[in-house]
This record gives sequence, structure tokens and C-alpha cells, in this order.
Amino acid sequence: MIQIKRQLKDFAQSGLELFWQRQATLAGATLLAAYYINIRSALICYALCQICEFLDYSVARRVLKWDGKNRGDAVQYLHKLSITSALCASSIVLYIVLMALAEGPSLHTGPLFFLFAAALYSAMNTCQIPRILIIRLCVFSAAFVFIPVYDIWVVRPPLDSDLWKQLGIVLFVLYFLIECSRKFLENYMTRLKHLRELRIERDRVTDAYKVQSQFIAIVSHELRTPLTSVKASLDLLNNEKLGRLPGELKSIAKLGQAGGNRLAVLINDLLYFQALKSGEVSLDLSQIELGQFVRTAVAEHSALGDDRDVSVRADTADTAVIVEGDARRLMQVMSNVLSNAIKFSSDGGVVDVRIETSETKAKVLIRDSGIGIPENSKTIVFAPFQQVACPDKRDHGGTGLGMSISKKILEAHGGTIDYTSKVGVGTTFTIELNRLAVNTTTQPLIPNKSMSHAAE
Repeated sequence: MIQIKRQLKDFAQSGLELFWQRQATLAGATLLAAYYINIRSALICYALCQICEFLDYSVARRVLKWDGKNRGDAVQYLHKLSITSALCASSIVLYIVLMALAEGPSLHTGPLFFLFAAALYSAMNTCQIPRILIIRLCVFSAAFVFIPVYDIWVVRPPLDSDLWKQLGIVLFVLYFLIECSRKFLENYMTRLKHLRELRIERDRVTDAYKVQSQFIAIVSHELRTPLTSVKASLDLLNNEKLGRLPGELKSIAKLGQAGGNRLAVLINDLLYFQALKSGEVSLDLSQIELGQFVRTAVAEHSALGDDRDVSVRADTADTAVIVEGDARRLMQVMSNVLSNAIKFSSDGGVVDVRIETSETKAKVLIRDSGIGIPENSKTIVFAPFQQVACPDKRDHGGTGLGMSISKKILEAHGGTIDYTSKVGVGTTFTIELNRLAVNTTTQPLIPNKSMSHAAE
């Protein structure tokens, strides 16, 4: 049913697209016939062709509006298109045969060329439906044979005359047209087969993606509940609210707490990534003063920098720079980029954060002096569950989701994220957002630490 629908719609679409081309051809042929043969016959044939064209056009329009669900409708449309196609071909053949008869027994160069052009046109543009292609070829073939045979019947010339030669050429041309039609039909059916295979493969991938999404969502939710209990227990132990711990046990508890935090980040990232891909995330938009926003993000990551002996510095302009966005989600982006910049910097390195502005755009640039990113790695950097191989061979950990999530968050804000990098020199990530005019009646939102979301 799907294939029949595709064939009918392809045929109808092709017919409508070439409508005005056919009109121009008919008008030109009518002018030639009116001038060289008979104006009355030319106008009558033109009127017949236009009636057939109108019928074919109206059926094609209905086919394109058809929902393709009823097989009975498909059979009905196939019958109607077959009839209108036969009428159109017959009206053209009548036109050409009258031209040939008006010329009398001779070498009919003009009529036979018009017939050849019409037949080749049909072979090229009606190959979507074999039945219609055969009907049109039969009509044109009958005319091809009739014109030279009629002349031979009337004149009864010897075998070495030009009229017999014309018949031989016509038969050779007919063979050529049939072969062309067969090739056009084979090519179209091959394309249909490939489309059907691609559709099946697409459905398989879609089903697999749905299963994967459901699996991740279920596993993540099921892990979150016991993980919350484990984290709460470890937090109690590390806070020593249940009593002081021996030194050795305390270090083990801290190690477990760190692992629990990383696992919680992974689960949150997985859930949020799935929500982003399914379009289930809405943004809580507000006006944000970008300078203070950046200083807050840098302050929150200073401790991480101190742990790794990396300095984090903010260079923000005194002029207020206002953007509109979801402060919590944008802080998540800043946290992803800053934590990566610190993580991949060498000991004693520096991470500089600055703001650049234009009339309509605001950019946050985060530059590190770390190991850098190899060339041609952008698809990996922003792809989920992937990490670029580190030149220094160290394992820097992470879920491989942070930059992919950041990219999707910024796209939802109408912004972008990109980077430039050189191995061994460092990397500069650029976050670009739309800038708003300063609004003195609205107090820009300054995000607090509860809005931050550290990403591995």
C-alpha cells in the first residue's frame, strides 16, 4: 500500500510540476499547425488537448491531497489516471496524425519528430506507474506505425522508395523508445526499493532509540532512590553527626562520598540529556547581568582550582551587560566549561574568563593554558558519551555528557558554543548569547549557588 501511494503521488507531482511546460508546447504546436496546415483543425485539436489536460490536472490534485489510507481509493485513482493519460495521449496523437494527413504521402519529418518528442517525454515522466506508461506507449506506437503504413497503403510504392525507408526508421525509433521506457522504469523502481529499505532501517533505528531512552530513564530513576540513601548516610558520617570517625575510616567515608557525588552527577546528566532530546525541558527565563553572573561562576570554582593548583580569574566590564536566559541552566553551562578548563590545565596554570560585547551579542570567553584539543575533534567534543583522547595520556574522568548538554542548552537559548585550540598551548571556549538593552525597570537576576550544577 505504501508503494502504491508513493507511485501515485510521484506521478501526480511530476504531472503538476510540468503542467506549464506542456501548455507552452501545446501552444507552440498549435501556432505551427494553424500557420502551415489548417487553423480550424489546429484550434479544435488544441481545445481537445486542453480538456484532457484539465481532467488530468484535477485528478492529480486530488491524488496529492489523498491521505493514502484507503486501498480502494488507490485503485480508483489508478483507473482515473489511466483514463486521463490515455485521453491526453490520444488527443496529442490526433493532433499529429491530422498534421501528417494534411501533408499527404511524404517524409513526415515534423509530425514524426513531434510524436517522438511526446513519446520520449512520456517515457521520462510517466515511468512511476507501469500501467500508464504502457498505455501511453501503445497510443504513440500506434500513431508511429499508422503514419508511414497509411502512406504506403495509399501510394503502394516499390520497396526501394523513401516511404518504405521511413517505415524502417520508425520501427527502429519505436524499439529505441521502448528500451528507454524500460530503463526509466527500472531506475525508478530501484529508487523506490532503496527508499523502502531506508524507511525500514529508519524505523529500526527509531525503535532502538526509544528502547535506549526508556532504558536510560528507568535505570537512572531506579538508581537515584538508593543512591540518595547512600549519599545521605555518607554525608552523616563525614559530618560526624553520629560521632567522630577514626582517621582511616574517615578517609574511606570521604572517598565513598566523592564517588557518590560523581554518580549523582552522572544520573542527573543522563536524565537531563534525555529530557533535552525529547523536548521536555522548559526554560525559566529572566534578565541576567552577565558580569556578576560570570564573577559568581568563577568564585564557585575557585576551590576546585585551588585543589588542582590552577588560578581562575574573571575580567568583566564595568558596563552592565544584560542577557535573557535560564540562570540555573546557563550556570550549568559555565560549570561544565570552567570545570573542564581547570581539569585539563597543568599545575600552576591559569584560567581566564572575560566578556566581549557588540550591540546585539554578548560573549563569554574561557581561556585555559592546558593540554589543548587535537584538530578535527569538534564532533567528538560536543557528542554525547564521548571524550577526546588526551595528549598527555592522563585519565581526567567525566561522563562525556557535559559539553553535549551545554550545546543543547545554548541552542535552546538561541545561542552558540564553540572553541579554538592548539595542542600544548591551550583552549578558548566561546559562549555567545543575544544581548538585551539595559532595562532600568527590571532588576537583573544574580544566580546563587543553588542554581549551580557542577558537571564532570
